[in-house]
Amino acid sequence: MVDHLANTEINSQRIAAVEHCFGASGQPLALPGRVLLGEGILTKECRKKAKPRIFFLFNDILVYGSIVLSKRKYNGQRIIPLEEVTLEVLPETSETKNRWLIKTSKKSFAVSAASPTERREWIGHIEECVRRQLSATGGRPSAEHAAPWVPDKATDTCMRCVRTKFSALTRRHHCRKCGFVVCGDCSRHRFLMPRLSPKPLRVCGPCYRQLSGQMGPLKSFPLGLFLRLAVGGTAAYLNHALQ
Repeated sequence: MVDHLANTEINSQRIAAVEHCFGASGQPLALPGRVLLGEGILTKECRKKAKPRIFFLFNDILVYGSIVLSKRKYNGQRIIPLEEVTLEVLPETSETKNRWLIKTSKKSFAVSAASPTERREWIGHIEECVRRQLSATGGRPSAEHAAPWVPDKATDTCMRCVRTKFSALTRRHHCRKCGFVVCGDCSRHRFLMPRLSPKPLRVCGPCYRQLSGQMGPLKSFPLGLFLRLAVGGTAAYLNHALQ
């Protein structure tokens, strides 16, 4: 059904409406063969706190942004090629539900839906689009993913030295390799990671030693242990064009 929608007037109008909402700050989204499959609001776990974000699922990209005025104005547009996307369901806790990770080589982050059904539909549609996109391009699923940043409020203490307590005078920093919240003393190093940035990025001591070949792989920790912010969700809409 996706192919039948590609050159229809209603699809062109829907994409044009999204472009209009992002205005001059957003990139053009209309391309031959591109179809807007669905849209909705998900809660994105950001560094400071969880925030509602508008998401648009196309057959080849995932677009999201900040909500200025619902259905009228958005900003901070981000575009993720679907062939780079891998999803991972996060465990449920008493405080956090209906969450999953959206992982790419450049950026990974957690989102949550308003209900288990909504999460299941989002994940199902995205994974089907990824499968079709990889099949069409002959590509393979990405093997490397950027670490999601542990939210600031998930810990009051440096996750490396486990001694330094954060305060108004002692800032939190994030290691760009592991995503841990660390103190300044534990993240003095910089290392060039071309897939993330053309400039050297802040990394913690253990990650620096691993990246520079001075030690083996670091012990991994369950993401759910740290990504524990209480988040809510707003009802999202996805049509059934993939059915």
